[in-house]
Amino acid sequence: MTKFLRTTAAAAALLLTATPALAAPVGPSDRNATATARIVKPLTLTWVQDLNLGTVLLSGAGAWAGAVVSISRAGAFSCANANVVCSGANQVARYNVTGTNNQTVTITAPGVTLVNQNDNTKTLPMSVDSPGTVALSNSGNTGVDFSLGGSITVASTTTDGVYLGTFNVTVDY
Repeated sequence: MTKFLRTTAAAAALLLTATPALAAPVGPSDRNATATARIVKPLTLTWVQDLNLGTVLLSGAGAWAGAVVSISRAGAFSCANANVVCSGANQVARYNVTGTNNQTVTITAPGVTLVNQNDNTKTLPMSVDSPGTVALSNSGNTGVDFSLGGSITVASTTTDGVYLGTFNVTVDY
């Protein structure tokens, strides 16, 4: 009987030591995930100066159309049509945008309808020359200035008067 108990005890001990683990140990890279959040300051858009195409004198005889008067966002003024003469000061519109450094800002500036201040039924569509995007620098500057240009097309039938319109500029990250 003693021999039977020793054999049973030895078999039980062998069985306990030979039993494989049911699950492999889990390492740190198998159970940890990384969470990230980027915080950015809200953007602010500030008007700096208005766009001015100066004075456009309609000249030329007869009926004509398609005389383009424009100023690029870089400030290049164009009034190169024999039917118009341009004079006076001209300048681009200018804005300042502030936000988080090292971010790219998208600028949206749709066309503007200029309305004759003497007769609000008379309008001139103005195409806007926008940079599309600007980069906020990392130098700690108080924002970045950007310019908008624009162009109008006049004809011999364009009603005289001062035409005004408002830019609808938006900025977003």
